[in-house]
Amino acid sequence: MSDETTDARPLQVRIADDLRNQIRRGDLEPGDKLPTLAEIGREHSVSEMVARRAVELLRQEGTVISRRGSGTYVREAITVRRNGMQRYSRSVWGGDNPQPLLAAEGGAQGKKVGQEAGTEQTKAPTFVADRLPDVEEGDLVYTRRRVTKIDGVINQSADSYFSLATGERSPALIAGEGAGGHIARINAISPVVDIQEEIATRMPTGPEAARLEIPQGTPVFEVIRTYHCEEGALDVTKFVIRGDMAVFDYRFAVPD
Repeated sequence: MSDETTDARPLQVRIADDLRNQIRRGDLEPGDKLPTLAEIGREHSVSEMVARRAVELLRQEGTVISRRGSGTYVREAITVRRNGMQRYSRSVWGGDNPQPLLAAEGGAQGKKVGQEAGTEQTKAPTFVADRLPDVEEGDLVYTRRRVTKIDGVINQSADSYFSLATGERSPALIAGEGAGGHIARINAISPVVDIQEEIATRMPTGPEAARLEIPQGTPVFEVIRTYHCEEGALDVTKFVIRGDMAVFDYRFAVPD
């Protein structure tokens, strides 16, 4: 009996796997230019069309990026580790040097963090009404919209929803003013006692992909965070985070 085996996967899939493995081994490093389609074709004894399909698979998953008139390059990975419960420590946003959560977290990892933000009144979506006791679906609420960047690359959107009554108690919350970021402003209204996060993964919608300027084929984390305060839930934030730019790192004591 022959020891030979047959790989039934399409040629472009096998070639994409080979190129991906070269990247993972470090044979091709971030910023390196991929071989041309003609070179890939010759190496694997396939047509340029098959080589193009292989490279397209890598482009769709965000492993490489094409630059018009220049070629295709290995993408630089920019990732921030989100350190579970520790990232919400009061010493971060309420201590002697209060900082917004992501700015503190990214800075500690040597990353430059930027943000564009604004506040408007919108109608409350279902997921907000389900979590804020003083809000019904369709009620007007304040929405604090942010898009953040890591080392100049958009990594997430973060839309925080709170009732008009909550906003009336804190002009700083509406304006996004003051040290310590959004959590510090919510805490000033009513002390935050616990934080709930619901995390799911999916592909982005068209508007989300455009807002995040996300490479084709890149999945996202959807995180819905609720601040539960002494007075009850006061704020719900929906994050849409590029899946290739975040690692969730949780370490906690085992409950009894």
